[in-house]
Amino acid sequence: MKDTILDYIRKEYLDEEDAEDLELDEETPLISSGIVDSFSMVSLKRFLERKYAISIPDDQATPEAFDTVSRIMELVRRIRKDA
Repeated sequence: MKDTILDYIRKEYLDEEDAEDLELDEETPLISSGIVDSFSMVSLKRFLERKYAISIPDDQATPEAFDTVSRIMELVRRIRKDA
């Protein structure tokens, strides 16, 4: 899951130069660093919902929940467990 999400973020939100220069890992701040903005968060949410066959409630799709890949994975796992 981690690699899939990291690859998506690299492909969708970073240009080639940024992707090479930035050491992106599961603890890299995404929202607070500006890698993912509010518009990007919506597309990331849709990607996660399609990829993992889940529905992320709007009240759980918060900047805090999407700020690192670790937090995103926690959210996906929690929703899958509750389904």
